[in-house]
Amino acid sequence: MNDQAPARTPRPRPKKGEGQWALGYREPLNANEQQKKDDNPLNVRDRIINVYSKRGFDAIDPSDLRGRFRWYGIYTQRRPGLDGGKTGALAPEELDDRYFMMRVRSDGRLLDATQLRTLGGISTDFARETADITDRSNIQYHWIAIEDVPEIWERLESVGLSTEEACGDSPRGMLGSPVAGVAKDEIIDGTPALTEINRRRTGNPEYANLPRKFKTSVSGHPSLDGAPEINDVSFVGVVHPEHGPGFDLWVGGALSTNPFLAAKMGVWIPIDEVADVWEGVISIFRDYGYRRLRSRARLKFLVKDWGIEKFREVLETQYLKRALISNPSPTVATRNGDHIGVHEQKDGKFYIGATPTVGRVSGKLLTALGDLVEKYGVDGVRFTAYQKLVLIGVEADHVDEVIEALEVIGLSARPSEWRRSTMACTGIEFCKLAIVNTKDRATALIDELERRFPELDTPITINVNGCPNSCARTQVADIGLKGQLVLDDDGNQVEGFQVHLGGGIGLTQELGRKLRAHKVTSAGLDDYVTNVVLAYLDQRQDGESFAAWVARADESFLRGETDPRSLVGV
Repeated sequence: MNDQAPARTPRPRPKKGEGQWALGYREPLNANEQQKKDDNPLNVRDRIINVYSKRGFDAIDPSDLRGRFRWYGIYTQRRPGLDGGKTGALAPEELDDRYFMMRVRSDGRLLDATQLRTLGGISTDFARETADITDRSNIQYHWIAIEDVPEIWERLESVGLSTEEACGDSPRGMLGSPVAGVAKDEIIDGTPALTEINRRRTGNPEYANLPRKFKTSVSGHPSLDGAPEINDVSFVGVVHPEHGPGFDLWVGGALSTNPFLAAKMGVWIPIDEVADVWEGVISIFRDYGYRRLRSRARLKFLVKDWGIEKFREVLETQYLKRALISNPSPTVATRNGDHIGVHEQKDGKFYIGATPTVGRVSGKLLTALGDLVEKYGVDGVRFTAYQKLVLIGVEADHVDEVIEALEVIGLSARPSEWRRSTMACTGIEFCKLAIVNTKDRATALIDELERRFPELDTPITINVNGCPNSCARTQVADIGLKGQLVLDDDGNQVEGFQVHLGGGIGLTQELGRKLRAHKVTSAGLDDYVTNVVLAYLDQRQDGESFAAWVARADESFLRGETDPRSLVGV
């Protein structure tokens, strides 16, 4: 007699695939996907208003706190006193402070005096005077208490502003041209399309559960001022020889630890069809995007695997139900797209681009800016994709007065090249992902470079990032600095940076060159940048950009190993 039990037929495992809904792969779910399945993240608004703001921080469900809150632009900020070594070592609840970072969308809006004063008042009343202009044209606050969120929302919504989907796996804050509708060299004003896209997005559950974040840019300006190379979907102004001005479509741009510049589709889309195409692209991402692994969940991975030809085919046949018109894509920008300085508009007025230092402003500054807009009859202000702002509609006889008034409140329309061209992310001061200080370190670097190179005659962009996620676009700067812990000459672990050189968007469309095993301590950063810049100034050819020089320079100069005094006698 055989006592052995009969062999059991193994149950088939559920298919994982890449977690693509359109292919039937809905199980198993990672923790983020499970949270979204359990409850539409947009529902968290009511809990914030009716429960958490009344019962306080300790009442917040963890899946809301570290998940669904993001759909309303809210993250817990970093608990004070934690050094960079704790970032990857502590559990999320150990990194959490009891206060929040909050992002407010601008979505290309022309902000009037009342809106600016509202933003300033929120900072003063609820955020300890903190406010940053981000490189996604948001305003970002810190020190927000959960008890104050309903009143903050009431104030924002009373002037047409919102935090909805400023974070999360959603269509985040959208970039437009800061000079839309007024620039003399604009190809087409994308404002109506951007407004319609945002209308279709707002409160729409169809787009509230995406594989990861989804970033949009719409600009008809030839300077490529909406950073189209690094957005998930971008509509870029272009002219068709028969149909006239319209938009090309670029998809799959993003940076972080696996950077990709967007694929250019080479099409012509009329302005009244832009929102339809946007819905097609975001629907492809929702349906075919990779959900199994968060590290592969951005649209860039799908575009890379499919290729632009297949992406266009799926867009046309399955979503638009019509063919797009082919047309050559723009190559590079016509000029710098930060719009700093004074520029005449097509109506005879002027727009003035001004910069704070690395995007950092304050409640008092925003309130004062609102007062300035009202006093001089300025049409309004737009934020830029470079942590800057642009005043629109300044009368000719007020230009000099406005420039002087901007300087008084801490903004410069005539900055040094260093102040103009340096960006920094939030950094370890508030961000739970950061490893090093960024805002203060970048500000100190600017001050020192202004002292050492007071008359620099060419832009050299410096982007300072606190971690590998590239919120400050490390890989697309002339000098990109990615925060890390490094060893100094005595073997001590200290704050420092991995260096990327020669990257750019707009005038230069390249990912920066990463030097193998090359890192710089934060303390040695001033001298390192000085040595590299001196080498460039000594070796450049007529009209040669920094990025072009990097592409041909000897690596010893890029590593800053040469004594600058041997180059120019300083």
